[in-house]
Amino acid sequence: MRETLKLPLIIRLTIVLLFIWLTYFILKEFRNYLYPITLGGLFAYLLYPIASFLEKHRVPRILANIISILVGISVVTGLVFFIYKQMGLFLEDLPGLKITVGRNVNSIFKYLTQLTGVETPLLKEQFKLFAGNLLSFSGNNFKNTFGATFQTVFTVGIMPVYIFFLLFYRNKFHNFILMIVPAEKHATARKILDEVNQLVVHYMTGVFIVVSILVVLNSTGFVIIGMKHALLLGVLAAIMNFIPYYGTIIGYMFPLFIAVFTMNSPQYAFLLVVQLIIVQFIENNILTPNIVGSHVSINPFMIILAITFGGFIWGLPGMFIAVPVAAVFRVLGENLPELAPISYLLGSEGMEEHSISRKRLAGFFVKKVKKRNDA
Repeated sequence: MRETLKLPLIIRLTIVLLFIWLTYFILKEFRNYLYPITLGGLFAYLLYPIASFLEKHRVPRILANIISILVGISVVTGLVFFIYKQMGLFLEDLPGLKITVGRNVNSIFKYLTQLTGVETPLLKEQFKLFAGNLLSFSGNNFKNTFGATFQTVFTVGIMPVYIFFLLFYRNKFHNFILMIVPAEKHATARKILDEVNQLVVHYMTGVFIVVSILVVLNSTGFVIIGMKHALLLGVLAAIMNFIPYYGTIIGYMFPLFIAVFTMNSPQYAFLLVVQLIIVQFIENNILTPNIVGSHVSINPFMIILAITFGGFIWGLPGMFIAVPVAAVFRVLGENLPELAPISYLLGSEGMEEHSISRKRLAGFFVKKVKKRNDA
């Protein structure tokens, strides 16, 4: 009878650490090659429903893929043109905004001096310089920061090519995976592929719909509050919600800066914080649960770790990619016994006793009412 070699724990841990280090090295060293392909795969899933719909109506796959990609390019081009146009108007206002920043910083520190009795002229000047440099960065270095570098041009240019071939050869990739998997595992492999495909398609389309709704909510809120450049701020804040958890905070940092340092009253900052809380509540409790759904099923702590690791490795693209990649690992763990611990660690099960749910809250209030009636 064949015996399985049992390695000591220290050796197994060493192998795991070496595997993690090698994975990190590959991801970091080849980031400029890997993340465009990964992004292309995610956007291919986003456009897949359009391509599939056209193919079902007897449109040849090549033409269906081209039409889908042209639709995607049109949406992105329109968004970029809108941001470029609005950014131009914002840059025209920079000289006046810098003057307002200096005046507001003086007012803030004057109030703090009256409140605490401590004067900090050096801190005030440093803070004023920091705020001014932030706006100068937005204006003078805008082209240098967001301009056309070779890597940016290459990534943007090659993305439609990746998307086209990933859509065109999707059956070939499916069959390739089945060819390298033993015949007795084909049923499991097909199940995993189907679940991954449904998960990523649902996630990408759901996030796109949520971001589109947030564009309207953010922009409308900024207009009602009376913020300058409300449409630009609303679009930028919504786009950042492609990154879960961190997205809303990152997206509202610049509008909050504008409200505090360039508006004429502190009420704008207060109203902006109120809007942030309302939008965050709507997004977390209404939009994402009902549109994106529970397909991801990863606990919040693992999502935060995945996003942080993705940002550390690949920057903003890594933060965007992290959640669907983690969800794919969860699917693998649910279907492969050897990876079951990973699925358990990533998933939300196992903490039902300590979690807050509608059912538990309803039961809590029912018990309170029953005790009061008995008394």
